[in-house]
Amino acid sequence: MKSARRFAFATCLLLAAGSALAANDTPVGNWKTIDDESGQAKSIVQITDENGELKATIVKLLNRSPEDIARDGEVALCKKCDGERKDKPIEGMNIMWGVHQDDDVWSGGHILDPKTGKVYKVKLSMLDGGQKLNVRGYIGFSWVGRSQQWERQP
Repeated sequence: MKSARRFAFATCLLLAAGSALAANDTPVGNWKTIDDESGQAKSIVQITDENGELKATIVKLLNRSPEDIARDGEVALCKKCDGERKDKPIEGMNIMWGVHQDDDVWSGGHILDPKTGKVYKVKLSMLDGGQKLNVRGYIGFSWVGRSQQWERQP
């Protein structure tokens, strides 16, 4: 009887550990973005999977600079964006779309830099056992671009 309980307990522990590991092998989740130039945290971004396509939405802005803040002092707007994003609130904005998994990398989509209004191709890869996300924005070839390392949030 004791051995059966121990076996059941060990099985539950293994299943829980496997679930935790599986949750970290994908970019899906909440991330703190870290600016590659200043090293400062800039936002909390939520990455979701919609039928195999990854999308990212800015949930919260952090360490806002004066140019991030609209005239009313409350809402940061995407002043330099084009099209439907022009002068729209940055919080709640979809900044990444069209990204699909290709082995251990996610690519094929685009990412918006709300600070500049520019849209780049994007490539994502997991680091540090899924606790960090390498986000590479580029034009043309992936070796011509910039990378940021985002930190997974609970």
